[in-house]
Amino acid sequence: MDTAREQRVLKFSIGVTVAVSATGFIGGLLVGSQAILFDGVYSLVDVALTLVALAVLRLLGREGSPRFQYGYWHLEPMVEALGGAILALACIYAVANSIIGLTTGGHVVRAGPALMWASLLCVSNLGMAAIIRVYARRLRSALLWLDVRAWLLSGMMSLAVVLAFALALLLKDGDHAHWIPYLDPLVLAIISVAVLPVPLRGAWKAMREVLQVAPDALDARVQTVMQQFIAEHGYLDFTSHVAKMGRMRFVEIHILTHPDTVIGTIGSVDALRDEIAERLDARGSEFWLTIDFTADPAWT
Repeated sequence: MDTAREQRVLKFSIGVTVAVSATGFIGGLLVGSQAILFDGVYSLVDVALTLVALAVLRLLGREGSPRFQYGYWHLEPMVEALGGAILALACIYAVANSIIGLTTGGHVVRAGPALMWASLLCVSNLGMAAIIRVYARRLRSALLWLDVRAWLLSGMMSLAVVLAFALALLLKDGDHAHWIPYLDPLVLAIISVAVLPVPLRGAWKAMREVLQVAPDALDARVQTVMQQFIAEHGYLDFTSHVAKMGRMRFVEIHILTHPDTVIGTIGSVDALRDEIAERLDARGSEFWLTIDFTADPAWT
């Protein structure tokens, strides 16, 4: 499988992520904002995950090895699960920091410069999310979609920081100015809690693939196609097993025939397999399809 285009997109994303992360670190330190600093940390974590994703893409482009004879497809959901778990932990850590900030009286942030830094981060993150999304949809890449989620989450966090510091400027010199030191830890807590479900959902979805939980849609499709097939050809029964690992779908079908059934030549058997493959639309490189015929129920 050719993954060269995905690799180029991820390399571009890594370069921009490093720049955004550095901007977040510098900006957070200069203006004293934990929320902006967290955006930089989040981006830094994303760099590490994207580097792992890039390594996996290179492996996916190879054939199987004597040790990994089915290929490296299982690594793709493992990376997604790991990425989701790490991003979720980053959110939990940020919530803990924000609680500490709120309970210790907050801290003063230079609202004007903070608004400028946060706006720059927001535009960069949301812009990259839109760009990578185009490639993720075009290439149907789960790893690129993981990168899109990371950019989008960073963008939403930056947007929340922008709104918080805009509010701080409005409250300045007013009757409610004493609340300004609490805005930074408060917005950090809000965005962390709001963002947390997204990496958790991604990790759960990927773990289902790692654990080889049968995907409902694929299983239902195989059941429908095979029930029609055995009814039309007069076979006794069938069993099937399906799994999805990354972009690869594994389908195994055992067809039970009468002991005296005469199918014909090997070419005839291949024609029956071709018929099933066509009905399942399983001709692409993303399907690992195995079909056998037997008269012994023990083999089904």
